[in-house]
Formats: sequence, structure tokens, C-alpha cells
Amino acid sequence: MRRSVLIVLAAAVAATIACGRTRTVSWPSTVTALPSPAGANSFEPQLTASDRGIILSWVEVAGRTSRLEFAERTDGGWTTPIEIASGEDWFLSYADVPNVHRMPNGTLLATWQQQTDPFIEATNLRLTYSTDGGKTWAPSFLPHDDGKKVQHGFPTFVDMPGGGVGVLWLDGRNTEFDFDDPNRAAMNLRFATFDGNWKQTSDTMVDARVCECCPTTAVMTADGILTAYRDRSEKEVRDIAVSRFENGAWSQPVAVHHDNWEIEACPVNGPMLAARGRDVVVAWFTAVSGQGQAFAAFSSDAGRTWGAPIRLDDAASLGRVGLALLEDGSAVATWVEYASGRGQFKARRIERSGMKSAPLAIADVAGTPTSGYPRVALRGDELLFAWTETMGDEGDPTYAVRTATASLR
Repeated sequence: MRRSVLIVLAAAVAATIACGRTRTVSWPSTVTALPSPAGANSFEPQLTASDRGIILSWVEVAGRTSRLEFAERTDGGWTTPIEIASGEDWFLSYADVPNVHRMPNGTLLATWQQQTDPFIEATNLRLTYSTDGGKTWAPSFLPHDDGKKVQHGFPTFVDMPGGGVGVLWLDGRNTEFDFDDPNRAAMNLRFATFDGNWKQTSDTMVDARVCECCPTTAVMTADGILTAYRDRSEKEVRDIAVSRFENGAWSQPVAVHHDNWEIEACPVNGPMLAARGRDVVVAWFTAVSGQGQAFAAFSSDAGRTWGAPIRLDDAASLGRVGLALLEDGSAVATWVEYASGRGQFKARRIERSGMKSAPLAIADVAGTPTSGYPRVALRGDELLFAWTETMGDEGDPTYAVRTATASLR
């Protein structure tokens, strides 16, 4: 069942021994609030980085209308927000958020979900692009042509050689239950490519059986595209797997680490990747021990092999991880810590050796799905953070996207 089953990891928190050694490394001691460009009733923030800078996107809701907006980070703050699209038939989810991506040629690519059947949470994945900095947008289109009222969501963009773009997404066209073959019905991970003229050039299967509603992630390495996602075995083991796109084909999925987390329902908690050349880092969430934990691991061969997991949290975690890879090969990892009934958005610097800094508290967040996925991105020596603040009554909450910054210098 899509997104309707959440695991509330509110077990008693006990002190645990973190994987990796904590030490003092170069690390900011303060986080500075950065006035957010988002308006009232805003949530679902996303930060995307390119050679041209950082884009913050979010959704604002007024009545029945949802609007996707974005702004760019400058030395003076955020630019004036630009509206991309709006509608009354959107599907909104704290984990499956719209995205705005800047391609190397400056073209902006955006995505959101159009609801096609609210009773079964069926959606179409709408894409659009702008070649004039967001002033005008092309009519929206789909990367899938199955025509079924099923889930199409959790997209990830990746730039392709030659000026095109690729999109990965979870696709439910094969999720119809078959009583004669119950194991046949499964969520797929698919990949479509578009050339520089926006002609679709492929639609291929990456993995025929994946977790139903965990976000996907992908990066371009020196050896080609690498994607990470939560896989799903026939015995309901849902560990994080990676697959590489090389010579026009996807490799067989390989587990980053065999957590052997066997769970009957989707935990709605996907991995995150960051890459620089052949150096890659991945972060993920697991609760195989009954207590939520967040981990990261490094690879020096474009994701073919991985080092030992490095524990991110110090007590217990709700996951919702983020990553930024630094020039020296270390990484900044973020997660939501969970202790004493409350959530906290945290970050720390980790090294390939397993060394890690003390954690840096970014903000208090709700320990519920309403806080969504906090985000992190790197702009030169500046770390940018974005998250959803939940305010007001528990029965009638309001939301606002907040941003902050920290310097690595």
C-alpha cells in the first residue's frame, strides 16, 4: 500500500556505541538563520546543486491550489521566488516532493505529481522545462506511456552526455495483484532519457522489484550514472542497493551493506548519494535492530565496492538522510535524530577512515512525517540547510519552509 504505512520509530532510546571514532575536525560551530523566500503554508523543500549554484524549491498551498516555486541562492540571500506551475489535482507527500534541476546548459527542469485516482493514490509524473531562467515553461509531459492509474513517483534527475537528461522513478504499472502469482506484483524502478531537443530516447527497467515508496537518488560518476534505492527481495528484505548505467545498460543491483532488514511494509525512507569523480558516498536508514539508525559509507571505485558503514546518529534516528561531498573527500551527512519524543535535524562531517566530527544541531523538527525530509547542499565553502517547521495546534498545524547557513571556513 503506497505511503499509507509508516513506521513510527519511537522505541525507548538507549545509548549506543557509534561506528567510527569521533574527533575534532574542521567544522562550523554555529548555524545562522537565512530568511526563507517561501511564503505561508509552505513545505516539501528541496535543494539542488549545480555548477551555477543552489536552487531551493518548495510547494505552497492556498485553499485547494498547490503551487511549485523556486529561488536561487546569491551572496545577498535568496532571489525573488518564481512560480513554475500550479493545480488543484496535485498529489502532495512529505517524502515524494517536487524537484527543480538546472542542467549544464542552464535549462531548468521541474517535476510534480498529478493525482489520477485519490482512492488508490495513483499519480502521473509531470515534467516541464524552461530555457529562459524560469520566465516561461513548456507544456508538461510524461516520461511514462503505460496509461495506467497507478503510482508514478519519487523521481530523480541526472544529466546525460550530449546535453540530454535522464529521469529515474518508481513505477507501479506491474503492481496489480495476481492471485495465481502473488509474488509477480511489484513496484519497478524505471529510467527514461531525453535528448537535447526533448525527444524521449528510451524507457527501460532498472529493477523489477523495489520498495514501494522510498525516495530514489542518482549521481554522475567518472564511470557513468550510479543510482541507489531501497530494494525488496521476495522474503521482504529491504536493504539499500545500487546499480550502474554503463555502456547503455544497468548493472545487476548490489547491496551497499547487508543490513538484512526484513519488514513487511515500506518504511518511506530512501538513501542519498553524492559523488565527485570516482569518489562516492551513500547514506541510508535502517531499523533492523528495532531501533532506527542512520549510516553512511564511502566508495573509491564509483560504487562498485563500499567501505564499512559509519554510524551517523548518537542515540536513535528517524533517518531522512542528506549528503554533500567536500573537495577533500570527506562528506557532510544530515539526518533526523530522535530522542525523548522529539526530533532534531543534525549534521556532522565524516571521513573515509571512519573519523567524524561532533554533531551540529541545525533545528528542532517534529518527530512525525509533517517535518518531511530536511535538506543540505554545498555552495563553495557554504553549507545550506532547508527544512519544514511545524507550528500551531497538533490537530490543525501550519507549516513553513526555513533555511539556514554555516561556513566551512
